This record gives sequence, structure tokens and C-alpha cells, in this order.
Amino acid sequence: MGRLPLFAVTIAALVFLIPATTNADDKESSGRSWLPEPVNDTDYYDDGAPDVEKVQLGAQLFFDKILSGNLNISCATCHHPFAGTADGLSLPVGEGGRGFGVTRDTGQGSDAVHERVPRNAPALFNLGARQFAALFHDGRVQLSAAFPNGIESPAGLDLPEGLDNPLAVQAMFPVTSATEMAGQAGENPIADAAAAGNLAGTDGVWAQLAERLQGIDGYVEQFIAAFDDVRSADDIRFTHAANAIAAFEANSWRADNSPFDRFLRGERVAMSASALLGMRIFYSADKGNCVSCHGGVFQTDHSFRAIAVPQLGPGKGDGAFGYDDFGRQRVTGDRTDRYRFRVPSLRNVAQTAPYGHSGAFNTLEAMLRHHLDAVASLYDYDAGQVVVPARPDLDAQDYLATSDANVLTGIAAANQLAPVRLTEREIRQLIDFLHALTDPAMLDRRADVPKSLPSGMPLAD
Repeated sequence: MGRLPLFAVTIAALVFLIPATTNADDKESSGRSWLPEPVNDTDYYDDGAPDVEKVQLGAQLFFDKILSGNLNISCATCHHPFAGTADGLSLPVGEGGRGFGVTRDTGQGSDAVHERVPRNAPALFNLGARQFAALFHDGRVQLSAAFPNGIESPAGLDLPEGLDNPLAVQAMFPVTSATEMAGQAGENPIADAAAAGNLAGTDGVWAQLAERLQGIDGYVEQFIAAFDDVRSADDIRFTHAANAIAAFEANSWRADNSPFDRFLRGERVAMSASALLGMRIFYSADKGNCVSCHGGVFQTDHSFRAIAVPQLGPGKGDGAFGYDDFGRQRVTGDRTDRYRFRVPSLRNVAQTAPYGHSGAFNTLEAMLRHHLDAVASLYDYDAGQVVVPARPDLDAQDYLATSDANVLTGIAAANQLAPVRLTEREIRQLIDFLHALTDPAMLDRRADVPKSLPSGMPLAD
């Protein structure tokens, strides 16, 4: 009988050291953190059976600039499947910009952007799963029994009923942002309504967008087919559009067949020897201890943590000069939540650079090394890794916070990450494990892009 190749022996030896089950007795005996259970259909709101007509409608709406005030930007501009469901920039270039991804510019003349979008465009993978009960970097959309429809949002009690889940609620808000999709006051009626805080009124942002869709026959037919309560154009509400967009996102970007997923389902040679060693570092409490924040089936515990990521860009209007971003505190009002942001899922993380709520770190390795000593990284931050289109007035805003000693002191004081010691080999192994969280099906998403739109709007600039 021939001998096994050395790499096969190595993997077999490593697999032997990984618990094959995750029951309480094994946990007590091993003293190790648990590997999560494999993801399954019941983890998702649609139980793995999406409504095909909603998904198809949502795909067209997601790519259609008809949902922007000035008809110049779509959801896909900042969350494109070709850029890992984000845009590849540290901070997005929203309404007024031109182009796509890292080639996008800030526009020209009176149509140019007024500021960069203050936070990095987050990836949208697996957000149709039930565990994602809080969305946006600060969790301002979240499940809450305190609200009649069970979901807290910036609209408060004005949030319309009939939204399927938090992901659908999230889809209600980019269209209301002057910087993202609505435009500036005075440019169009939708922007005027947004500036006045009129979201849910009869002439509010959502009603005006619904009226646009009501006037497009190709959309009306699809809304009637997808929703039982839509029998004519007059029945279309923007909540229907948000539900369709959420269905598209949840279906198209369900990513749960990575090498790590296959390993959890029993395919013991799904990952490389280096990735297996990286997995042990990730889940080891006395080594990487990544699991303390990135536990659970999607490698996040859905909490909010302060990890001393540098603040870039125009900020959210916080602090003495307005260029700071207090993160979760903006939602809770709790001072102890300052500089805390939602712990992201690490699924497909290798596809979603730049990293951090401000997009401060341009590579996965840079983000990982920041975790090793977050405060030192904050003070030694290399601004050369920021990925944004240059424009002198915007460039002048980008580093106001990182140049402010008081802001840096506050961010450092809020940091919750303890320093971690890893060798260079262990860092490489951990990065290999993070790459093993990539679902190969997410690498080619050309099929997500519709060939044409009922509005007749172009798909690209």
C-alpha cells in the first residue's frame, strides 16, 4: 500500500485535534471554544425558499437609478456584486459622483458631491439571516418590541408597517440621505422632503418614490405578480420596493458554502493545513481569541465594540467641531457606547476591503495587525492606505479627526481590544483561515446584474 502524501498526513493529524462534535461534554473536556453549528435553511427568514418574483423585482430595483432624487445613483453604486457587495473605497462617493468602484470620481460643477459618505459601505453577505437583528454600523435599525412593528429605526413611530424584516427596513433609508441618494435640498422634490424630515408623509420621500414606480408599466406588472396586496399601480408603496430589494439581497448574497462551512458539515479536508491551524488560533481563548467578538455561525456575535479604528472623512457631526463619529452612542445616548461599532460578520471578508467603519485599513493583513495592538496602531496610522478619489476640499476634511489629539485620546481610551501576541507564521495561518471563509459562489456574481431596467435608465454611467 502506498504512503499518503505529506500534506494529507498533516491535514489528517490536524483534523484529529479538532473536536468533531460540539456538545457540552466535549467543551468541558477540551477547554476550547466551540466551533459553530453549520449554517442551514432555518437560519434565514425565507427558510431557504425565496419568492422568485420578489427576488427578480428586487434585482431590478437595486440597480435602478429611478430610486434616487436626481436619477444618478442606485443601491448598486455603493454595493455592487463586482466589488464584494461594497464599492472598494474607504468612504463611498454618493449622489453626484460618476463611475463605479475605485474608478468613481466626485462629479463636476454644481452636480458634484458635497462631502464623502461618512462611513464605509458595508458588505451585504448573509444579511437575510435571522441573526442579523441590527443593521448599519451603529445598529440604528434593530429589532425592538418597543415599536409597534417590532423594529426600531431612524423613522421611529413613522416607520410604515408591512416590512418583512430588518433588511427590508434598512433598504428604506439610503433613499432619504442627501449624501447617499436623495440629493441636496433645492435640487429635486425628494431631496426637499428629505431635508425637511418628511419621510412618511403623503408627499414624503417614500410616497414620491412609490409614485415614480407607479408610473412605469414594467414595474407595475412585476409588483402585481410579486405581492398579493398589489392589484393596481395605486397599491404600490415603497415598502413593497424595500421588501423586494431585501429579498434580492438575501437570496443572491447568501454565502454559506465556504471551505469552512464544508469542514463543519463533515468534509474534513475542505481547508488547507495552514487554514486549519489558523482556525485553532481564531477559536483559541489563549491565542488569537477572535471568537470573543467573532463567534456564532457567521463569525460575529452581533455586539458593538470599540477597537480604536481611526476616524476619517467628514464625520457624523459629533464632537466639538463636528468631524467626529460617536458610533453606537448616537443610537443609545449612552456615553459608554462612544466609538463602539457593530462587529461585522467575517464571511467573505477577503472580498470586502477596505476595513473598519471608516475604511481605514486597505488590506486584510493591515486590519488583522491593527487588532494585535489597536492603540499603537491608532497612533501610528498610515494614511497612505486610504482609498478615495482626491479633491482638495474633501481631502482637507479627511484627516481632521486623526490630527486632533483630543479625538485620538478619546478613541484610545474607549478601546476594548487587549494586545495579542502572534508570530509571523501564526498571522499567515490566521489570514489563511479568514480566506477559507469565502464562499466560491460569491466570486463570480455577473448573473446578479439585470440586462435592462423597466425604467429605461442606464445600468452604468
